[in-house]
Amino acid sequence: MKILFVHQNFPGQYKHLAPALAADPANEVVALRLGEDAAWGRVRVLGYKVAPEAIAKADPKAVHPWLSDLQVKVLRGEAASRRALALRAEGFVPDVIVAHPGWGETLFLREIWPQARLGLYCEFFYRAEGSDVGFDPEFPQSGDALANASRLRLKNANALLSLEEAARGLSPTAWQKSQYPQRLQAMIDVIHDGIDTRQLCPDGRVSMRLNGSRTLTRADEVITFVNRNLEPYRGYHVFMRALPEILVRRPQARVIIVGGNEVSYGAAPPPGKTWRSIFFDEVRERIDASRVHFVGRIPYPDFVRLLQLSSAHVYLTYPFVLSWSLLEAMSVACPIVASRTPPVEEALADEETALLTDFFDPEALADAVCRLLADRALGQRLGSAARKVAVERYDLASRCLPAQIEWVRRLAAG
Repeated sequence: MKILFVHQNFPGQYKHLAPALAADPANEVVALRLGEDAAWGRVRVLGYKVAPEAIAKADPKAVHPWLSDLQVKVLRGEAASRRALALRAEGFVPDVIVAHPGWGETLFLREIWPQARLGLYCEFFYRAEGSDVGFDPEFPQSGDALANASRLRLKNANALLSLEEAARGLSPTAWQKSQYPQRLQAMIDVIHDGIDTRQLCPDGRVSMRLNGSRTLTRADEVITFVNRNLEPYRGYHVFMRALPEILVRRPQARVIIVGGNEVSYGAAPPPGKTWRSIFFDEVRERIDASRVHFVGRIPYPDFVRLLQLSSAHVYLTYPFVLSWSLLEAMSVACPIVASRTPPVEEALADEETALLTDFFDPEALADAVCRLLADRALGQRLGSAARKVAVERYDLASRCLPAQIEWVRRLAAG
């Protein structure tokens, strides 16, 4: 079988699936991404490039402002399809194309290989209500309401055009699938990306050096909060507002916050500021800042040890894409406090595998964290139950990867 993977940041969600398929000598696996050509194990990686001047023209001055997002995706789609034309000229004709359509690369690939079966990673469909947009009243959309709604609708144009050409779709959670139009949901299967629960397991002997001096162990009270970037979409502001009460009630607790200062989702902070500084400054005078440690982005092995060490791991999110970090925390049996929002509720159940609180209630969050710190037996029970769910539903080797491979085979077979 000849398989073409398409992902702007390949391997992305295909970091396990692509090499697993490439390990079969009967398969020829090629990947297309933004950037340079490369070799990645048995996968041949081809890069495409978009001229910076072309992107620079894709602004409201050059196109209708509502179309600026689609304009950039069309530019990427054109560049990717021209690289695909060169691949076709070499004689490569894929049986299946497995692709993340989010950046536009899939728009024109079926023009080049009309017989290929296209399978899409359906990560997120934008909605004006019932999802992330408008969820947090503290950060309302600014400007013209009609323009905001129209831009949001047009952000789905790329996904809809790609789905028109697709044979099947794949979503990591049922809630993410449910955000797509009802008429399209029948073609979308739910299979999570998977996590390695064998590697991500509890370790009662784990320890870490903090700031090169203090050594933390499982005997310490360690509260963890992890974001790719510290921002409201993942509840950073709510977590910070819970800290004054937590630190007063638990005088021995240490708080370790992992994350960068950029923006992954949502609006940027005011010029010259970061979300981290804005909400830290809000509570600075009411906390013992020496017990709050911002460690930035850390190597993955350190991240795993930190989760294994955690006495209370806090995960908050708007209704949005589910973070891998939550399932990784479940896998290492972290005692978890999480927001009662979708798709979190798909993975965790209140009082069974975690403590769930209202996203907007820092007092309830503080109560839940302090409850876990005061009752280690409760934390152990919840953590063990969460790991059981992670192993049974999200394990890479036994469940998710075999299901993904079978999905590709069914896609090829029609």
